[in-house]
This record gives sequence, structure tokens and C-alpha cells, in this order.
Amino acid sequence: MAVADNFGRDLSAAFARIESVLDHARATGVDLVVFPEATLGGYLAHLGPGGPPDLPPAFGPAGPEIAALARLAGDVVVCAGYCEGDGAARYNAAVCVSGDGVLGHHRKVHHPLAEGASYDAGDRFTAFDTPVGRLGMMICYDKAFPEAARTLALDGAEIVACLSAWPASRTDPAPVLAEDRWARRFDLFDQVRALENQVVWVSANQSGVFGTMQFVGRAKVVGPGGEVLAATGTSAGLAVADVDVPASLAAARRVMCHLHDRRPDAYDMAVAVR
Repeated sequence: MAVADNFGRDLSAAFARIESVLDHARATGVDLVVFPEATLGGYLAHLGPGGPPDLPPAFGPAGPEIAALARLAGDVVVCAGYCEGDGAARYNAAVCVSGDGVLGHHRKVHHPLAEGASYDAGDRFTAFDTPVGRLGMMICYDKAFPEAARTLALDGAEIVACLSAWPASRTDPAPVLAEDRWARRFDLFDQVRALENQVVWVSANQSGVFGTMQFVGRAKVVGPGGEVLAATGTSAGLAVADVDVPASLAAARRVMCHLHDRRPDAYDMAVAVR
């Protein structure tokens, strides 16, 4: 399940919404729920130079807020975004939990526009084992870089959870949000990354308005052939798909396996440090 919803600074409201979604997930047999970037504490109210400082609260990865998320998760695997504090550093982060505790963690590597003025950058993409399969996470702009998803796939990720606070265009907005060029890019990245790595892609996003930004929603589950299995549109909602992950990956990779058929010797320079 991929969630599109509006999460701001109100933690009590966020946890109430999380609990409601997870109650629905359990009632309908869903075993993986991916919430958006900045689910706990909200995103930046302004993105770009010259904006007013309005930073989300920072939490420790072993703090009470993440522990509360794990308690709510119970037997469901849950991914959610938050601002992580580590000494003087602040990271745009994602955590994957169940009732057993923290299963995995990611710090956003790629910062768009002036986001780097508010957050330090992560430095890796790693997959980890969960009850629903081997999973990797990335945050929003990370998905614009093919190397990020490919690194997770090469690390054995069968499922990639992409948590976003992806806004509509501010320089040339479309009159209809669903037709916005940034909404189109959001969808294209989701489908291409799933297809080129032949993984199940679970893409959550903020919806509605926060600060000066309008988010495009469009949470979705994409199969390893790039097909959209479920989607929310631009409004808040839940994209739910029933996927046999091992079987779907095996079917997608049976004739042409993109990971197996790579020729790294032919394109090493494409990923070299310049």
C-alpha cells in the first residue's frame, strides 16, 4: 500500500492518521504500508532561496517517536519519513519498522534546489531484509538518479519504497494538477525505475498544500514490468495492490533479466567520479 496524504507539523494528527491507515491495512490483509517523506513533523514550508526558516522537528532514530511508530505498525511493515537529528546534523530520513523495531533506515542523498541548506546529505543506498522481502528505500529526488535504484537492485532489493514530498511546478503550473509537468515526471520516474530494475516499486507522496508548495499526490504501486497496479490520483488516498513479489520478479526476469544482462565494462565511465 502506498499512501498519499497531507502531513504537517502536528504529530498527534500524524499518528492518528497513521493509526487509521494501519487499522485499514490490517483489516484488508495489507502487509506493507509506505507513507510519504516527512510524515512525522512535515516537510519544509518553503523550498528555494530566500524562504522563511520553518524547519520540522528533529527526532532520533532510536527515540520515542520512532518507537511509537513501531508499536503502531505491529505485524505490518511500515516505511515513513521524518527529520533525523544526529548531533548538530539534520537529515531528511526514512525509517522502516515493524512491531519488532527498526528494520532499515535511509538518509536522503540528493537535495533539490535549496533543500541542502536545511539538511545534511546521506551517502549510501542499501537494501535490507523484511518480512515482506528484501527492501530498499529512497526519498523523493533520489529517484531522479538511475544509479540510486540500480544500487538497491544490485543489493538484492525486490521492493523499493520511494517516499516523496514532490510538488507541482511553481514556475509554469498547469491549470489541472494531474496535467502538471512535475506530476508527469513523478509518474515517469516511478514506472521507469521499476521497469529498468525489474522490481516492485511502492511510491508514496504528500498531497494537498503545505507552506508555499502544492504536492501532486499520485501514490502508486508499480509492477516489475513498469505497469501501474494501483494509484491514487492527485488527492489523498491509498493505492493498494496484491502482489506475489517473488513470482512477479521471476516472471519479469524470465526472458530478459536486466541485472544479469548488464555490461559494466562498457559503461564504467558513466558512473565515475568527475
